[in-house]
Amino acid sequence: MWTWHDSTLTKIEKTTPTTWRFWLKAKDLDKIDFRAGQFITMDLPIHERRRKRWRSYSIANAPNEKNTVELAIAYYEGGLASEYLFKEINEGDTITFKGPDGAFYLPPKIENDLVFVCTGTGVAPFRSMIFDLEKRDFDGRNIHLIFGTRYENAILYREEFEALAERNPRFRYTVTLSREENWEGVKGYVHQVYETEYADKPNTRFYLCGWQYMIDEARERLEKMGFDKTKVFYELYG
Repeated sequence: MWTWHDSTLTKIEKTTPTTWRFWLKAKDLDKIDFRAGQFITMDLPIHERRRKRWRSYSIANAPNEKNTVELAIAYYEGGLASEYLFKEINEGDTITFKGPDGAFYLPPKIENDLVFVCTGTGVAPFRSMIFDLEKRDFDGRNIHLIFGTRYENAILYREEFEALAERNPRFRYTVTLSREENWEGVKGYVHQVYETEYADKPNTRFYLCGWQYMIDEARERLEKMGFDKTKVFYELYG
């Protein structure tokens, strides 16, 4: 049986034009035990049928914040959950959730360099993983986060990742934008970044998170590059 927990929506931050951050504090738990990369499933009052009310979102904070979880949620016009979370709910309201669940997490000991490839809110589980790993200096391995989106104003957690890259040489952060005309950084899609930089690094492990079309294309490209399926892990959104 699933265990459901009541939580209070303690904070909403309008981070980008289409993505907000939400903080939930469990009412009946002293600590939410989860592994970086896992998700929770919320039961929202948006439909009569139970299964149509459920929405799952990755936890964006590292597992050291007691009974609080942070979520990064994108708005999709006409979506039942989007319309509720972005237009109806308020700080102080109650949200019921179950979990954490999911098998998209890292092994206890990191023995290979890691490349995290994501688009949009797919960065959320990687933020959890990265700041969890930082506490042990990434186990002496190198971590490269490759984040893709369309426009500069949609970059999530930019200042945090830039600051981490400044203070820890084991961490690299690459942003690629597909539609920003005046962007001075990498232009295009995430695929060109790892194809260019990791063609001759067979001991690298890849973690992918985003919409299915990005995941499918990345898996196909990595296979052509010679990476075995056992070195590629992924979490689908949508």
